Amino acid sequence: MNNLRKGAAALVAAVALSTGGVTVASAAAAPHAATHVPCSAQQAHLDKAEAELEWLTAKFAAQSAKVKKDRKAVAATTGSARAQAKKALAAAKAKKVKIAKAKKAQVRRVAHATAALNKCQAATAPAPTGTAGA
Repeated sequence: MNNLRKGAAALVAAVALSTGGVTVASAAAAPHAATHVPCSAQQAHLDKAEAELEWLTAKFAAQSAKVKKDRKAVAATTGSARAQAKKALAAAKAKKVKIAKAKKAQVRRVAHATAALNKCQAATAPAPTGTAGA
């Protein structure tokens, strides 16, 4: 791992030296505030939270299908195979509960990220100027 880091650092240093000071000077001359978009961090957090929620929702649906399949397997088997099927069903149910808990927490994270984005957008919205009725 150490050799990989050293090699990567050497590669980055070589690329930086080969491009010269032109990119460094242009990066330093570029205005930093012009590239900043208001509420971009909050939007990124919301996008990430929503993507995670979509993934958890799909995983929950797949786990629910597995529980249903395992229930059918328990009903269809007898003897020692039934005992194994019951164990598999119990494990699938436990995993489904764990995923449901994670999904519930992610829903809260999405709500929090949405509120933070709305608050930021309200703070950066331009204030109305002048009076409309006069």
